[in-house]
Amino acid sequence: MSPENRDLRIIKHILNYCDQIQETMNRLGNDYSIFVSDHVYMNAVSLCILQIGELVGSLTEDFRQNHSEIPWRQIRGMRNIVAHRYGTIDTEITWEVIAVDIPQLKLMCQEILAKE
Repeated sequence: MSPENRDLRIIKHILNYCDQIQETMNRLGNDYSIFVSDHVYMNAVSLCILQIGELVGSLTEDFRQNHSEIPWRQIRGMRNIVAHRYGTIDTEITWEVIAVDIPQLKLMCQEILAKE
């Protein structure tokens, strides 16, 4: 499989996790107070964030450079926070990631796939 096809396959997986986060929010409530009071909610979206960060680490450097509008380093950094400091994750930052950043990432991934 060519690196380009591999990268696009990874973008599709990232998009899938963005959809799962949105589905979780729709199902459990798009409200910060619900989020912070429900450990299942926090665990579900945290796993998706972790998986997105893992996938970003698998993209080729060329692909990341060609799509530098996406904050790859910050996405990977959030993965590291979830993976290594899970018990001390800042709920406000995590909420902002799922409420603001994930929808933006989803749009960017959709745009990449539409161009390819």
